[in-house]
Amino acid sequence: MKIGLVQQNNTADRADNRTRLRAGIRKAASEGAELVVLQELHNGLYFCQVEDTACFDQAEPIPGPSTEEFGALARELGVVLVLSLFERRAPGLYHNTAVVLEKDGTIAGKYRKMHIPDDPAYYEKFYFTPGDLGFEPIDTSVGRLGVLVCWDQWYPEAARLMAMRGAELLIYPTAIGWESSDTEEEKWRQLDAWVTVQRGHAVANGLPVITVNRTGHEADPSGQTNGIQFWGNSFVAGPQGELLTVFPNDAEEVRVVEVDKKRSENVRRWWPFFRDRRIDAFEGLTKRFLND
Repeated sequence: MKIGLVQQNNTADRADNRTRLRAGIRKAASEGAELVVLQELHNGLYFCQVEDTACFDQAEPIPGPSTEEFGALARELGVVLVLSLFERRAPGLYHNTAVVLEKDGTIAGKYRKMHIPDDPAYYEKFYFTPGDLGFEPIDTSVGRLGVLVCWDQWYPEAARLMAMRGAELLIYPTAIGWESSDTEEEKWRQLDAWVTVQRGHAVANGLPVITVNRTGHEADPSGQTNGIQFWGNSFVAGPQGELLTVFPNDAEEVRVVEVDKKRSENVRRWWPFFRDRRIDAFEGLTKRFLND
């Protein structure tokens, strides 16, 4: 199975961003991609650096303009697409939503981001209601996709539940980067942790992981910080955590990677983690914290 990843540096020109995304999708398809994954909130800038009600104007319904635009492209090229959109569900109710488009341009399914961060420069709780669709894989013509979004990638429970429901791939559209005040040592610790935890999901669940992050610097509209330098580094890991490809930190790129889905079956035979899980002793995982 060939998977295309489009790592892009976005600007405030949303029309141009979409034009370049379409070009990236076309390039991936021309190189044989059957599935193409885009980064988180790919149509515009990462607006969550500030709390501004005017940003809600960027939200759109699903189905809506983006699913129509990219659905037509999916149908033309015969590829499955993973989009990441700012969903307007109802007045005052918004989600950070991944949408999977089938090869015929129809919506195969969607996933609403479950874990919502609220950190300096990542004020997502102001904009997004936590997802209510659960951790349900999306069935497509290229396989059963376990689509999650960004902050979800730090949670082993999310990956495990997708795997337990039969996901064949774990997919993470992402928007994450460095704040300039961090030391160089701290920046690289953060990046290394980000890669390591997701490779751990691949190992623990015997599944490939596809992560697509944005790149480039985006200014803080409030001027309170020096903005975010998104660290790119999109990557694909195999079911033993082996790195199949790693993108640069500071450049746009489209790349197609081949993944052998049959390998997951063999890895799970060698490392039968699902067989040996002590589900009779895991009830504490449903608690916020456990005290003696």
